Amino acid sequence: MRRTLLIALAALLLAAGPTLAQSPGGAGLGDSYYPTLGNGGYDVQHYDLNVLYDFDVRLLMGTATIEAVATQDLSAFNLDFRRLTINQIRVNGAIAAYEHRGTELTVIPAQPIPAGATFTTVVLYEGIPGMGSTQMTELGWTHHENGVFVAGEPAGASSWYPVNEHPLDKATYTIRVTAPAQYVVAANGLLKETIDRGAMRTFVWETDYPTASYLVTVGIGDFVIEEQEGPNGLPIRNYFPPDLAEAAAYDFGRTPQMIALFSSLFGPYPFEAYGVVVADAPIPFALETQTLSLFGRRHVDGERGEEITVAHELAHQWFGDSVSLADWSDIWLNEGFAEYASYLWYEYLESREALDEVLHHFYNRLAESILPPPGSPPPDDLFNISVYVRGAMTLHALRARLGDEVFFRVLQTYYDRFKYSNATTGDFIAVAEEISGQQLDAFFDAWLYRLPLPPIPELGWEPLPPPTPAPTRTPPPTAAPSGG
Repeated sequence: MRRTLLIALAALLLAAGPTLAQSPGGAGLGDSYYPTLGNGGYDVQHYDLNVLYDFDVRLLMGTATIEAVATQDLSAFNLDFRRLTINQIRVNGAIAAYEHRGTELTVIPAQPIPAGATFTTVVLYEGIPGMGSTQMTELGWTHHENGVFVAGEPAGASSWYPVNEHPLDKATYTIRVTAPAQYVVAANGLLKETIDRGAMRTFVWETDYPTASYLVTVGIGDFVIEEQEGPNGLPIRNYFPPDLAEAAAYDFGRTPQMIALFSSLFGPYPFEAYGVVVADAPIPFALETQTLSLFGRRHVDGERGEEITVAHELAHQWFGDSVSLADWSDIWLNEGFAEYASYLWYEYLESREALDEVLHHFYNRLAESILPPPGSPPPDDLFNISVYVRGAMTLHALRARLGDEVFFRVLQTYYDRFKYSNATTGDFIAVAEEISGQQLDAFFDAWLYRLPLPPIPELGWEPLPPPTPAPTRTPPPTAAPSGG
């Protein structure tokens, strides 16, 4: 009854004239591909997520405490949230009315929130998180035979907590997960506390760095924990299924060297820790979840056969996680950059000549295809191979044009300027032109937005069918998307 009266009161206020009560936040952030993702009118500062997971019935019970700043007067605001049942919402300690339709949760606070005010929203909820699409883009909280993993690109976070689900609104996180005591829980950031509760245990994870919601992860399973140390004492913590622990330790064993290489090429590693969690499940992708990349069993073979993928997900910590896209249409800024970084790891292991030989083969394969250019992928095929390989080839062509010294100065400047924030393709082009002193609009237009594959005259490459098969090297970069 109280909820109904509050909603009715809010409706009366909205009809009363141009007052503070007539200023609901937008139900989207205007993304050109996914306009309903995210919400306007506020900026989240911190999420404190406290969840308990009952494996027997797959029930998740949660309390989300969301600290935010109003960027406008707010009579109401939206959160992205799907499937689960809401028990109560409070804003600044007072019970709030709400309406939940589909993926949109509209919250109507008892008192309007003025622009510039900090406010706290507490949502109590429960339910059985369901798998969304079978594609990697919508999994969210996923229960499998041997545990749980969370993969949320681009919109899986809302499957298990209420959120402003767009990379434009990054926030810091505290993640408290209570699970049966036989399991280990891994999540983003650093493990701050483990609390024994008899048959249950609570793991408290925290990150002080801004994180896009799709990069938040939780792994629950019977894990062996392997620790390494990266450059400058960086803690590296890996979570492996017991039967894969030895092979996985070898497969991920060169992570410190990769971090050192990428730090020298792009800039210092951006976060407080790194590591991976290998879910004990046959998931067909890997994902660059911040500070703790997610892999499945198929990526472990004990022979470093997937090391290019390992390098790809690590490189995302710079490009995608720290420097995040401002619009999902610019996904090549994530995937093309990470793919090229994995090629740089191959170059480090082999030689520049070996890399050019392999990439020439990739170039010829791209020339034979009719894939869409990487700067404008179809919204329903966001992770197609062109975004990865032609996106990476764009950077290789730029390197050939500018030379190594200027090219890597472009990458370093772009990273330094936009770290912990968001960027667009236009931002990257502006940096490239600033550092090189060249006009590059035509170059990027041809590579990112036009169907004919441009030549790379500096390398003597023309878009002709390949005269010979690809050279065989171990391990060569893959020409297929590796996941996130």
